[in-house]
Amino acid sequence: MKGELTKKKVKRIKVDLDKCNGCRACELVCSAFHAKPRYSSINPARSRIRVVTDEINDEYVPIRSTDYTKAACDGRRVYTIKGKEYSECSFCGTVCPTRDLFKDPDSGLPLKCDLCEDDPPQKEPLCVQACSLNALTYEEMEEEVEEEKKLSEMELGLKSLVDRYGVEKLKDSLARISKKHSCRD
Repeated sequence: MKGELTKKKVKRIKVDLDKCNGCRACELVCSAFHAKPRYSSINPARSRIRVVTDEINDEYVPIRSTDYTKAACDGRRVYTIKGKEYSECSFCGTVCPTRDLFKDPDSGLPLKCDLCEDDPPQKEPLCVQACSLNALTYEEMEEEVEEEKKLSEMELGLKSLVDRYGVEKLKDSLARISKKHSCRD
C-alpha cells in the first residue's frame, strides 16, 4: 500500500563483517526476547537475525529478517567473496516459500525484525546490545520516505495463511474454530 513522501526517522542496524566472529549472541538474545512469555526460552529458530556461516573461510554474515514475499525471486546472482561463490539467496532476509529461514518453527508464519520496539521500548535493538565486538551498530537518521500502511502482526499472519491456503479455506477454518469455541461457552 503506497503512501505519501514524508520526513521520517529511519532506524537501521549496520553490519561490519570484518568484526563479526560468529558468536551468535545476537540470535540467542533475539530468540529470548521474542519467546512467549518473554525470556522464557532460547530457540534460535525463532530469531529474527541469523548468522550465515562459512567456517572454512572464517566468514560470518548476520542477516535480519525483512518482508514476506509470495514467491522466490527471479534473479539468482552469484557473489564471489574471497574466492568463494555465494548465491544472493544466502544473504537475503526476505521470508519466502522456497526456504524455512525466518519462519516460526511451530506455525510456519513469517518472522520479521521489529528492532525490539516493544513494551518496554529498548534504547537500541537487543542484538546490537549483545554484540560485544560492535559488528552490529544501530543508527537513526532522518530521511524522506514513502510511508506505507503497515500490517499488524495478526494481519501479516493472516495474509501469510491466505497466500498459502487461499481465502475460502481460511474462512472455512475460522468458521469451524469459532463454532467450536462458541459451543464451549
